[in-house]
Amino acid sequence: MDGSSGYNQIKMAPEDEKHTSFRTPIGIFCYTVMPFGLKNAGATYQRAMTHIFDDLIHQKVECYEDDLVVKSLGQKDHLRDLIIVFERIRKFDRKINPLKCSFGVSSGKFLGYVIRHRGIKIDPNKIKAITEMPPPWNLRKLRSLQGQLAFILRFISNM
Repeated sequence: MDGSSGYNQIKMAPEDEKHTSFRTPIGIFCYTVMPFGLKNAGATYQRAMTHIFDDLIHQKVECYEDDLVVKSLGQKDHLRDLIIVFERIRKFDRKINPLKCSFGVSSGKFLGYVIRHRGIKIDPNKIKAITEMPPPWNLRKLRSLQGQLAFILRFISNM
């Protein structure tokens, strides 16, 4: 499931609204809801979602900002878990985008990974450039590859 205009669902504290002011030819305005691009907007939204789904995270729900995955072992369990999640969404007055939702699927893409009942794999589209890269055919190309690998070394464990 995907949150609909996630950041815009969080109200700004009245004392902080003045810090989001901007000027236009017709006057000065400020945001009453959290705008996209605000310095800590992502962290604030994630904190709100963690608060909403606190007891369900890593058991029935995986949540990253406005993306939610409801996971269940069986079909009956899945319907019950969806009801719990929808009640929580309604209780905290959050909205989801129905066009970006899929229900009852046994596998799917989430945050660049393909999640299946057997486990988690990297989305092949994300590593396509690496798998289709030609092998280095001279010393210059080999050194270029080594430099690229040295750069991404910090992002890949046990490389």
